Amino acid sequence: MAFYRAQPSYLYPAVPFTGEIQGGLQDGLQITVNGCVHPGASRFAVNLQAGFNENNIAFHFNPRFELGGYVVCNTKQNGQWGAEERKMSMPFQKGVPFELCLLVQSSHFTPSGSGHANLNPVTPTVLPPMAQSPQMFPTPGIPPTMYPSPTYPMPYFSSIPGGLYPSKSIIVVGTILPNAKRFHINLRSGSDIAFHLNPRFDENAVVRNTQVRGSWGSEERQLLRPMPFRRGQSMSVWIMCDSYCFKVAVDGQHLLEYNHRLKNLAAINNLEVNGDVQLTHVQA
Repeated sequence: MAFYRAQPSYLYPAVPFTGEIQGGLQDGLQITVNGCVHPGASRFAVNLQAGFNENNIAFHFNPRFELGGYVVCNTKQNGQWGAEERKMSMPFQKGVPFELCLLVQSSHFTPSGSGHANLNPVTPTVLPPMAQSPQMFPTPGIPPTMYPSPTYPMPYFSSIPGGLYPSKSIIVVGTILPNAKRFHINLRSGSDIAFHLNPRFDENAVVRNTQVRGSWGSEERQLLRPMPFRRGQSMSVWIMCDSYCFKVAVDGQHLLEYNHRLKNLAAINNLEVNGDVQLTHVQA
């Protein structure tokens, strides 16, 4: 099991497990849980909760294997459950590994991932305000172990099995070198570059573009907020493929959208990272 963000991952913790989400929940934050359903399981749960106990749970995600299988979603406030939302399907399989991605947005949570079918957005019956920054804390007496992630060789190349599709996420975590000039993340389709994300410190810009048959298209540079990358600091880049665009979040905060110029998403099946950055975690 692991949580992917700028913070280190929790690797192979004992279950039941409780761990802190540094900074609490924020709009655009993605939490990833990797695991394997026990062959004899009847149900399991993933909770995003505030405090040391389970009196206040912002999001309760509870697959149950009874009655053909279904998923219960709910919120608990001051020890009281709200009205359940039930998804009458079972996207998990006993004895099979899974990856569960929870996307936190201001009005709802969106569960998705690989190893199971994607689920619809869930709006909690009662959702504590984001300003309260609900967190998950280590269980007293059972401190989880956090390990730094290994570094990756640069330049970094990886295949994307099956290519891209709506809701597919790419996560790149690392540290920007102190004297960095620029680096890039490319999503490639053969020799073409479907999405070129290129932070440039020498120009104080985040350039986006597409290259087809060796020719670049028109650059996009406009941002709705200041340059989010800083020399010498860690960074977490999350790229989600939507049906019409790529959505990019940096350190848990939405940064930009980039409309697809290459429409065959399944053919976009390689990731490339290069430049003045040291990688510590990549999920493709």
